[in-house]
Amino acid sequence: MRLLEQRIISDGIVGENDVLKVGTFLNQQIDTELMSRCADEFCRLYADSGVTKILTVEASGIAIAAITALKLGVQLVFAKKSVTSNVSGSVYAADAYSYTHNHNNTLIVPCAYLDKSDKVLIIDDFLARGEAVNALADICDRASAAIAGVGILIEKAYQGGGASIRKRGIRLESLARIASLDIKNGIVFED
Repeated sequence: MRLLEQRIISDGIVGENDVLKVGTFLNQQIDTELMSRCADEFCRLYADSGVTKILTVEASGIAIAAITALKLGVQLVFAKKSVTSNVSGSVYAADAYSYTHNHNNTLIVPCAYLDKSDKVLIIDDFLARGEAVNALADICDRASAAIAGVGILIEKAYQGGGASIRKRGIRLESLARIASLDIKNGIVFED
């Protein structure tokens, strides 16, 4: 999606250690019009997939997931990164290592929120090594929920996460696919 790529070029900041900072429009300060246009694209891509729920992980994926869920007319479920006092009963859980935070998270979804009648569209802001998306797919598998596909705003294609998702036979649609990223050469998108 050229609009998202243009915004990444104009406002994204390439940092040390393979980091792309997009806090001015995606992670902390959210350009809701841009997210609405991205959600429209996910809706177009998955219009005939029979999606019944959107699944994401807290926190940065919630904005795009919520807007997409609203436009599709389905509920949004997000996996928490830790057990809290307001989560009780049986849960589905899967581990995901966070390279951004350099630690392991156990993603948790109450069993009451997903089941075999659901067809889930996983939505997230970034895909790098695939840890979070694979964990969300594992949660869907544990719930016997079908996976309609995965929608990603920004995929770092060179880090292998997309390949691991596709290897599982899951449809993956990324709106911006980065081929390479570094301070010296900037951002290069895949065609």
